[in-house]
Amino acid sequence: MSFKKLPGVLSFQRCLLASDALFFNLLDDGSTTPLHVIRHGIRGTQNIVKKSAKKEQAAAASAKREEVSNIQTTDTAKLAPDAAKLRVRFELRFLDIAQALFACAPSKTDDTAELQRFRQAWSAFIAKAKTGTGLQELARRYARNLANGRWLWRNRAAAAHVLVRITPAGEQPMTFNALDIPLNSFGNYSPDEEKVAAYIAKGLCGARDATLIIEADVDFGARGAIEVFPSQNYLEGKEKGFARPLYCVGDAEENHDKNSPKKLAQAALRDQKISNAIRTIDTWYPDFAARQIPLPVEPNGASLDAQLFFRNNADSGFKYMQQIDDLDAAMNPDSEKGMFLLACMIRGGVFSESA
Repeated sequence: MSFKKLPGVLSFQRCLLASDALFFNLLDDGSTTPLHVIRHGIRGTQNIVKKSAKKEQAAAASAKREEVSNIQTTDTAKLAPDAAKLRVRFELRFLDIAQALFACAPSKTDDTAELQRFRQAWSAFIAKAKTGTGLQELARRYARNLANGRWLWRNRAAAAHVLVRITPAGEQPMTFNALDIPLNSFGNYSPDEEKVAAYIAKGLCGARDATLIIEADVDFGARGAIEVFPSQNYLEGKEKGFARPLYCVGDAEENHDKNSPKKLAQAALRDQKISNAIRTIDTWYPDFAARQIPLPVEPNGASLDAQLFFRNNADSGFKYMQQIDDLDAAMNPDSEKGMFLLACMIRGGVFSESA
């Protein structure tokens, strides 16, 4: 029997623990140096959709010269002039799904008996998931998104060749030609993808020694000070003329010449961006057959690319959570709905529902 509503206080902690992915220059001798973000000024051009002038404004508009220049301050990340490739590195560990439930408490109007029943249903769901095939499939999908370098984002799209190495702690690395591994389909996993998945599943089942070290060497098919793409920062109310701030880790140089470009800290991809790429495994939403594009696991199927929600109320993670006690049918952890619900828990988030 489905729950009429979710507990008034219900949240899950992430079971995917990722570091920021740091950028390095990879030199010909195999050594690396940190790749820094540089803040500098540029003189670009105005490239905007121009509205036609009204008739009464035409004479005034033609009387003055329009500004063509676009003066900006911006951040750029580029390979060192002597670098052969870009190297990106981060570490990853999956946590025990039995520890995912962070808070489950009643609101003023909640029935405490129903709350207890929800806790019991959740515990039964997790116990069944740990012994089923659904969790294993989730682990294989996460492994594929590590091996294919989806987490490199624009850097992957611009690359001529990408070599990804995945090294379980204390073990030998497994190497993947990332551009040969599909982005939009799951299945036909290679033996090495299966090995990576086994470590991921081990972590999700409670092992504490299932850390993975992930490195990618990105060859752009050209050498020189080529632009690379770390995460961008969002700044509310940024000053006029500030085009693009980039994410970096560490301290900026001190006492720099204010008239010269400023070296900031080491370029990096944020852990949230890494997590978003790894959990892009949702092929179970209703429109997948038509789109053939997996979504990041989000309770409502939210897509920033499409600016749409692809899961309506009946197919949302919130609705599935209300059916969590239906283990023998809809919410079996090995079913498509069950795997999506489990992936939502691994993602983490707040599922609280008021009266």
